Amino acid sequence: MIILGLTGSIGMGKSTTAKLFVEAGVPVYDADAAVHALYEGEAAPAIEAAFPGSTVDGRVDRMRLSAQVVHDPAAMRRLEQIVHPMLGASRQKFLEDAERSGAPVAVVDVPLLFETGGEKRVDAVVVVTTTPEIQRERILARDNMTAEKLDAILARQLPDAEKRKRADFVVDTSHGLEPVRARIRDILAEAGKMPLRRS
Repeated sequence: MIILGLTGSIGMGKSTTAKLFVEAGVPVYDADAAVHALYEGEAAPAIEAAFPGSTVDGRVDRMRLSAQVVHDPAAMRRLEQIVHPMLGASRQKFLEDAERSGAPVAVVDVPLLFETGGEKRVDAVVVVTTTPEIQRERILARDNMTAEKLDAILARQLPDAEKRKRADFVVDTSHGLEPVRARIRDILAEAGKMPLRRS
């Protein structure tokens, strides 16, 4: 089974691209959804212990947690040390299930793939991109998003140009869904012929 890593900076259209992979019959592991699930259960006690006041009713309150870690790299690392091992285990189970189901290709959707060294755990990387103008417009249209918050998020992410340079495949979401669907078909055809590369 070929494992594709799907990544892209905030507002590039990665979630939509992930949905189109699912539509094409590909199992997709959504790291963000997995983090949400951990925050609602397994990870909550450890996060509360490390960041007192970050949970409500036994679940992590993302706004409260964010306030404690967003401008503090050391706190961010502490949080990652709690969450990453749990995420690794849930990703491993997903991949084993996908392999057992006979899927020729599986996708792991990881926003900070390059930033966390995740490209070593996949066979090829798909980077989702759009123009900086469309990206900003999409993000600032979200609830609770400010230009300042956006800049803090972008500062933690590898620049789009660098991601595209390191990608095996690039998906441009600037022109609607049909070109993305066509690109996914091409990627899946190519991926089927690739050697396994993950370490």
